[in-house]
This record gives sequence, C-alpha cells and structure tokens, in this order.
Amino acid sequence: MSGRRRNQTAGTAEPKASIRCAIYTRKSSEEGLEQEFNSLDAQRESAEAFIASQKAEGWTCVADRYDDGGFSGGTLERPALQRLMRDVESGKVDVVIVYKVDRLSRSLLDFTRIVDLFDRHKVSFVSVTQHFNTTSSMGRLTLNILLSFAQFEREIIGERIRDKVAAAKRKGKYTGGPAVLGYDVDRVNKRLLVNPTEAKLVRHIFKRFVQIQSTTLLAKELNEAGHRTKSWTTVKGKTRRGNPWDKFVLYRVLNNRLYIGEIDHKGNVYPGEHEAIIAREVWDQAHAIMAENSHSRGGRARSRTPALLRGIIKCGHCGCSMGITWSRRNGRQYRYYHCLSAAKSGPETCPVKSVSAGDMEHAVIEQMRGLFRSPEIIAQTFRTAKNLAAEDEQPFEETQVARALEHLDALWDTLFPVEQTRIIQLLVSRVAVNTDGLDVSFRLEGLRQVTAEMTTDEEAVA
Repeated sequence: MSGRRRNQTAGTAEPKASIRCAIYTRKSSEEGLEQEFNSLDAQRESAEAFIASQKAEGWTCVADRYDDGGFSGGTLERPALQRLMRDVESGKVDVVIVYKVDRLSRSLLDFTRIVDLFDRHKVSFVSVTQHFNTTSSMGRLTLNILLSFAQFEREIIGERIRDKVAAAKRKGKYTGGPAVLGYDVDRVNKRLLVNPTEAKLVRHIFKRFVQIQSTTLLAKELNEAGHRTKSWTTVKGKTRRGNPWDKFVLYRVLNNRLYIGEIDHKGNVYPGEHEAIIAREVWDQAHAIMAENSHSRGGRARSRTPALLRGIIKCGHCGCSMGITWSRRNGRQYRYYHCLSAAKSGPETCPVKSVSAGDMEHAVIEQMRGLFRSPEIIAQTFRTAKNLAAEDEQPFEETQVARALEHLDALWDTLFPVEQTRIIQLLVSRVAVNTDGLDVSFRLEGLRQVTAEMTTDEEAVA
C-alpha cells in the first residue's frame, strides 16, 4: 500500500514556483515614440514571447512596465531603470529581461554595478537576442565579452563623432554648444544666424569696454540698464532665462572669437560660415586693453612685491577673503587689498571695498611690534613656552623671551620682505578689515617659535 502511494506520488508533477519577470526597454531618442507601435513596444513583445516560452518553468510577466524612452544608455539616471532597481531591492522581481544587453547600459562600470545589485538580491538577468542569463558561469562569461565589445563600439563611435566635429569646425561650420548672445541657431541647416537685437548689445559691450576699460564698471552699467545674459529655449522646449552680468561673464564675451566670424577648436582658429558681429579693429582694441589690464600687470607685480597679509586678511563685513591688486597713477604704482565679493558683484555691495595695502601692512606691523614690547605678552609667551616644552627640552627663561622679542623688534626694519612675510604669516592668524579699523588675531604658538629662532640666533652670535 505504501508502494502504491510512492508510485502515485512519483507520477504526480510538482507545481513550479512562480518566477516573476520584469521587462526593461529603452530607446536613446524620442524620435518615433509617438507611433502606435514603436521600438519600446517591439522590445517588449520579444521579451513577452521569451517569457511565454518558459511558462512550463513558472515564468510570469509582472504587470509593471519599465520603459525609458529618450534616455541614453550611458547614464543610470533613467526613471524607469531607477524604479526597476528599487523593485529589485524590495524583492518584487526574480528575473530582469531585456532585448539586448546595451538596452540596460552602455557603460561597463554602470553595468557592473547593476549586475552586482542583481546578485545581492538573487535576481537573474536575461538577454532575449543573445541567449544567456547570469545564473550560469558560461552566461556570465558571455555577458562580459559582449559588454566589452559594446564598450569598445561606444568608444569607436565617440572617436568618430569627435573627428566629425573637428572636420566640421575646420570648414567653419557650427557644431552645437551653449547658446551665444548675438546669434540664434538654425537647427535645420545647422547654422548661426545673427540676432539683430542681441548683436546690438554685443557691439555695445565691446564699444563701452574700449571706452571705460573696466569689466566691473561695465557689468554695473549693463545691470542698471536692465540687460541680462542670453535667454534661450532648449530643444525640449525648456526656457533658460538670462542672468545678471558680472565681470567673468563679460570676459567670456570679450574672448569669444565667434563675434569676429571665426571658429575656435582646441586652440586652432578657422574662418566661420556665420556672419561676424564685431569688426576686427574693435576686437584688437579690446584685446590690447585686456593685455594691459590688472591680470597681466598683477602677475608681474606679484613677483616683485610681496603681499605681507595674503591669505590672512579678510573683509570684516562679509568675511570674504581680500585679494591683492595694483593700479598705476601718474607713473606711480599703488597696491590695494580688495574684497573679492565686491570685485565680483560690484563695489556698492560692500562698505569695505578696498583698502591701501601699505596702510594695512603698516598697522599690522605696528601692532605686532607693540606686542614685542608688552610685558604681559612676554609673560604669556613665557608660560606658553614652558607648557609646550618637551620633557627633554629645556624651557625658556622669561628673560630669554623678552630679549628675543626685543631683538626681533630692533632687527625688523633690516629684514628682507620675504622674511618679514614669513614672520607675519607665523605670528598673525587673521586680520579683519572693517570700515572703522581692523582686528588682528595672533598665534601664541607662533610667538614661541619665533622666540626659539631668535634665541638660537643670539646663542650662535655669542
């Protein structure tokens, strides 16, 4: 009797566990997606047929659709893919099915990340047309080989596109890129067309720069007159509104060779097919001025004249760093520390604006030298030196500290500028410039180090 039950049990097929299959489809461009039966539908139909062929194994298609139309395979930022990955993590999927491997990803690194996610959640991956899945070692090997070729093919395509762009630019053709003030894009013929209203503004920018020779003042003028940078509409219909002007945007305009009818490609310049907006002589005048502006002069002056407070001087109003700049009047050169925020947004935005570098440095030096003569500071330096001295190091005597600082005070005017800069950077932690004066913060540990150096120098002389 038990034998009959065994025979009966052996003859009865056990039901297969249901295997939940998610179909992922992708198309790079939106072209053709409006059709009743499009590429995404064709991919899904093939995947559904494959699932039907595995019905005996318990394969069923989940109800959710994971379709990404108009998304590149070179990124993971695709809404349907992100939703699929969340469902995998939630345990809602057993198998992911695609028409071809590159529908899931064209990036080897991204694909590895996706497969690792599948492995962690025991989800298989199947390609319908390439006949493999990742549950077998042979399928995994085939997958890696196919993906390597897909990556290779993508790189070859990229090289061809770059070569095509370079060849087009050598012929002076427009090849796309950010919207440019003064021109509109004829997307059908892929040409730049002069926008008369914007071209008038571009000519005004060049003319006024030649006249006032200052991008900061010019940016202020343009903003006060209500002008903004270019507004434009993307291919997908999104509006990008213009922004207020600043000197950095103006420099990009003044250096854009499109305005003199040329195409710049990786340092090489070619005659363009488009119409020029700016005359060559105006361009040359503007660039002659820029060649003599504060950037070129400042580079030469920086190598000759040290800025004692560079890196430690801040604007007390906004906390922004203050940079060093130079100007020349009546044959004399003047140095200034200027608030970098005011330099970008305009002097009216900051009450501190700029201050004489010589006056600031003199004030800091006088405060520092006053500390050298202060008995309280000498006593505090002495206590700090004792507390920080190593066990096997002989701490300074208070008389040594006083004598060393006094020696430094006497020697200060004989030090080279580079050495003065080093000592100030060692002793001063921060200089905050306010409209009514400045606040100087000192480093006591720096005082200890200077004391040690001066004491050593005295002993060497003795």
